[in-house]
Amino acid sequence: MTQPNNYGFGEEAALLKDSARKFFREHFPTDRLHALVAADPTPGRAPTCQWDEALWAQLVELGWTVLAVPEEAGGVGMPVAAVAGLVEEVGRAAFPCPLLGTLNATYVLVACGEAGAVGLADIAAGKAATLALTDRHGAWDPAATEVEYRDGGLYGTAWFVQDAGKCERLLVCASTDAGYGLFWVDAHAAGVTAEADGIVDLTRDQAHIVFDGAAGIEVSGNALSALHQAMPAIWTLVAADMVGAGEWQLQTTVEYVSTRKQFDRPLGFFQAIKHPLVEVMVQIDEAKSLVYNAACACDSEPEKAAQYAHMAKASASDMAAYASSRSVQSHGGIGFTWECYVHLYFKRQKHSQMLWGDGAWHRARLADIVIGTAA
Repeated sequence: MTQPNNYGFGEEAALLKDSARKFFREHFPTDRLHALVAADPTPGRAPTCQWDEALWAQLVELGWTVLAVPEEAGGVGMPVAAVAGLVEEVGRAAFPCPLLGTLNATYVLVACGEAGAVGLADIAAGKAATLALTDRHGAWDPAATEVEYRDGGLYGTAWFVQDAGKCERLLVCASTDAGYGLFWVDAHAAGVTAEADGIVDLTRDQAHIVFDGAAGIEVSGNALSALHQAMPAIWTLVAADMVGAGEWQLQTTVEYVSTRKQFDRPLGFFQAIKHPLVEVMVQIDEAKSLVYNAACACDSEPEKAAQYAHMAKASASDMAAYASSRSVQSHGGIGFTWECYVHLYFKRQKHSQMLWGDGAWHRARLADIVIGTAA
């Protein structure tokens, strides 16, 4: 198969992306984000889950949570390229919400076939979901899960669960007598306990979830196959989020250095400022191209999806680190202060950089594909 022109990013996708940018510009400017998540600067404060549930309800009403749900399951069934455009705008706004986790769970449920219909029905009804796959060491291999299914219940702990405080459903990977299964679990059911983690990212929350005999609906008896099929879309979407956040960092920093003066000239006049910001722009463009290439592969070249998604996430992770450091440094003495909005994006980018594997991890997986094939 070959990719369509413009990565398959059609008119509907462009309208969705534009409407999302307008929505966040009108309803969630950066000063509102700061007031929501950074009201308390106290060091050592307890982990919190700060988000605008009323605004999230509007997103659900707009149908953004069902974009990846197939039409026959009550969703919209838009291509990954279109969904990536939406997620890019979520990253640009750094909007605290469980959209990314819900989309991730959707792609895994779709890969589960008919058995995943029960989970897709919940998402189509407006339920937010997230994945619970990871062990205590942060291994992104789902076969390392510490949760097991026995005697009709789930036991063990899932770690690094994203936006757990915002979600009503969990898609859990657990070892079974037959291998590994995926289970659809009510996040508030008996035997489910979420213990919040302290993380640097103020725009997200994270928890480790303890299962003690919790009931779950098995949606796949072959979890590794379903996750292998869905992971390229998951890597691509988190990379899209980083691209959007990087664009905010670049735009905000350019505006600052164009107005802040030193030696009677704007800071942006000096090569020590302008050249690194040009490099940020180049890295963003590279990552963005790779994101939409990977998204298009998920839609039209599934045999290439994993390779291209590894490339996208590796590039986006490196870009996020560089854009974050340049944004803080270019803001000078105020760049590291709590009152400056830059730190919100710095922290979100650092979290995203490691989420589902950093650049080095993805390049290693990419080498396995490319060099292994060549050998």
